[in-house]
Amino acid sequence: MTYTISQAAERMGVSVPTLRYYDKEGLLPFVDRKPNGIRVFKDSDFEWLAVINCMKNAGGSIKEIREYIDLCMAGDDTLEARLKIFQHRREVVEAEMEQLKKLMAVIGHKIWYYETTLAAGTESVHEGLCYNMEELLK
Repeated sequence: MTYTISQAAERMGVSVPTLRYYDKEGLLPFVDRKPNGIRVFKDSDFEWLAVINCMKNAGGSIKEIREYIDLCMAGDDTLEARLKIFQHRREVVEAEMEQLKKLMAVIGHKIWYYETTLAAGTESVHEGLCYNMEELLK
């Protein structure tokens, strides 16, 4: 089955201009074109698009995604380089997750603070207590 760019965009949850931008940036060399230049997406293209979407959502740059696509197009001699791209991306995401956990600790503390304050009807319930936000962010 084939899909128009609009259908592909809808299926992937992105905009048509996003897919056109990806194509312009060299991320869609696998997409066929009709003689008049119109893009024609196949079912197998959605696997590629899902990986592009994943890399983008994981903070990958267009340059990094293009490098990955180019390596894929080059064949099996690039398997190790492709693995390294995803290992690096995992390290970046893991670091972001650790930072998010720290932010959640601060948010959790503030929720506790305000729930306790509301239950007491005053912030004075916290007088004399020392809260170190920097400790939560370590």
